[in-house]
Amino acid sequence: MSTEDGFFRGILDSLHDGVYFVDINKRITYWNKGAERITGYESSEAVGISCADNLLVHIDDKGMNLCKTGCPLAETLRDGRVRETEAYLQHKSGHRLPVFVRVSPLRDSNGNIVGAVETFSDNSSKAALLQRIDELQRESLVDALTGLANRRCIDMKLHSRIDELQRYGWPCGLLFVDIDNFKIINDTHGHNVGDRVLQMVARTLASNLRSHDLLGRYGGEEFVAIITNINMGKLHSFADRLRLLVEKSGLDTEYGTLRVTISIGATLVRQEDTVEAAIKRADLFMYNSKIGGRNRVSIDTMFEQNGRDLIRQGWSASGLADERLAASRIKFQGLGKIDLPRLGKERKPIKK
Repeated sequence: MSTEDGFFRGILDSLHDGVYFVDINKRITYWNKGAERITGYESSEAVGISCADNLLVHIDDKGMNLCKTGCPLAETLRDGRVRETEAYLQHKSGHRLPVFVRVSPLRDSNGNIVGAVETFSDNSSKAALLQRIDELQRESLVDALTGLANRRCIDMKLHSRIDELQRYGWPCGLLFVDIDNFKIINDTHGHNVGDRVLQMVARTLASNLRSHDLLGRYGGEEFVAIITNINMGKLHSFADRLRLLVEKSGLDTEYGTLRVTISIGATLVRQEDTVEAAIKRADLFMYNSKIGGRNRVSIDTMFEQNGRDLIRQGWSASGLADERLAASRIKFQGLGKIDLPRLGKERKPIKK
């Protein structure tokens, strides 16, 4: 390597963003330090690999594999146009990260395309996340295994959001998330693998929340997300995207690649809610996802925060395109407004 080449590689390695080069055959020829940091893959693991080997398994927000359904790198090699897109790459440890990708052609002195350069940046508001984790650690509000907020922190933050709703009318959504069949993973592969699955799911969820939302581990394989400034329709779409990204994640182990799904219960916080009432309602809808077959979102579509009956008004989430969501809505219709004193009993335990 010449002195000049070393100088430019030093500049590229100092960049925060990931950068890699491919030749005309889509084989990786250079992989900078930023790419190592963002993806977890060392340069020695990436250089020489073909993009067709699908190292990062890029998917779009619908879960479609970009390498098979319109790879921006391949298209730029073909027509020489610069492209930008948002995608989700799979980190070496298995979790999904949102990235902003830009692809540009590389040309020789005659203007012929000889390769391409892709730059990508972590799109997960990591700086804000790291700052928040640091603050939580100082206050002993962090779950030791996942690095997320713990139950005490969740309760404190939700109490603040309920107060903001009552004072200023600021809307807030709540997601109760449970990993499906987690006991089977622990019993089959052991608690060490179970812990790594928990960490993978936690990272996928946390990386794909907005910087002002909060995700915490509520206990065991249960997580709670507090989503600010959102309405019912967007809450369903948001929750379903998280469900899809977890489903598309995978953890490499000595037993092979482990994949898990999650069941989610979603509700808007109401002005009359206590912390306990809001979480219990979201938990009940999560339970509905479990009994409905798992790997789905059940959402409280029946009442807005002012108590108006949304079913009789003909409201629908995403047009009720998903028949399973429609079935869930019908199942709960007979309950009317979910009144915790009326329900009385806790949800029955089922195999998770």
